[in-house]
Amino acid sequence: MRLSAMGDVAMTVPVLRALVQQYPEVKLTVISRPFFKPFFDGIPNLTFFAFDEKERHKGFVGLVRLFKDVKKLDIDLFADFHNVLRSQVVRSLFALSGKKVAFTDKGRAEKKALTRADNKVFKPLPSMFERHAAVLKQLGFPIDLAHPQFPQKASLSQEILQIIGTPKTKLIGIAPFAQYDSKVYPLDLMQEVIDQLAMKADVTILLFGGGKKEGELLDAFAKGKPNVVNMAGKIKFQQELALISNLNVLLSMDSGNAHIAAMLGVQVLTLWGATHPYAGFVPFNQPFSNSLVSDREKYPFLPTSVYGNKKIVGYEDAMRTINPAMVVDNVNRLIG
Repeated sequence: MRLSAMGDVAMTVPVLRALVQQYPEVKLTVISRPFFKPFFDGIPNLTFFAFDEKERHKGFVGLVRLFKDVKKLDIDLFADFHNVLRSQVVRSLFALSGKKVAFTDKGRAEKKALTRADNKVFKPLPSMFERHAAVLKQLGFPIDLAHPQFPQKASLSQEILQIIGTPKTKLIGIAPFAQYDSKVYPLDLMQEVIDQLAMKADVTILLFGGGKKEGELLDAFAKGKPNVVNMAGKIKFQQELALISNLNVLLSMDSGNAHIAAMLGVQVLTLWGATHPYAGFVPFNQPFSNSLVSDREKYPFLPTSVYGNKKIVGYEDAMRTINPAMVVDNVNRLIG
């Protein structure tokens, strides 16, 4: 069970894919929001159960109903990958019914020590993938995440090809937005990055975002550049996943887009502002060299937040310490 958010649900995918690959006799039922169902398409022995937040599974009575609905599927073990009040209720009901349960330790105390200003403990914490794997181990299924297998690149439909044109040799994706401003690379610097990358004759650059405001900003990024395409609002979510699977690299903030690309086996270059890779949210199977972080000598309180929702006065320009030339060099390194 993992209900939200998009990036967090995407981070469960490599773990569950490893589970079914290493234990082909296991049958999985994933409980999550309907929107995330495409994440799990193609994983063998996996059934998706849609959580109906607005009606059937709303409130405490709805959670009891959820438990009863899922129990009908002859569940033997329950893994709570979310560990919030709603999942705790369902988990407790399974435990009371005699089923073995386990839950993800989110390491809240460790993360608080990493992000506090005084007596900061600056060290890398276990990744969320390792924390989820520990849950499966408690349930009797230790897994190896060191040798992942990824799905094949999806075939691109004619509809997608009509939008992006005939792709150049390399496909670069850029997802320049995040939920919180403290995790977003300054737009003027991102424009510099896009301008420099667009000068390469052998690349097509695809810009990802959502909503009217983001779409308008992406239009501005792409203006006057025939090999830069704004994809916001032009294709359905499942088509977007197919397109992302074909990227040579995705440049992303610390956001859900990074985890979606990583779960598909795509190289990801991430930029970090108020948050930091040490909190355990580096995209799956990506080396630390693919994470470009803000300068902690100039901004010693970094990271100031696990999720980017806390702001510190004077730290608004922390991401400006990530030089656009460095970003471009690393994208070029990854596309070869």
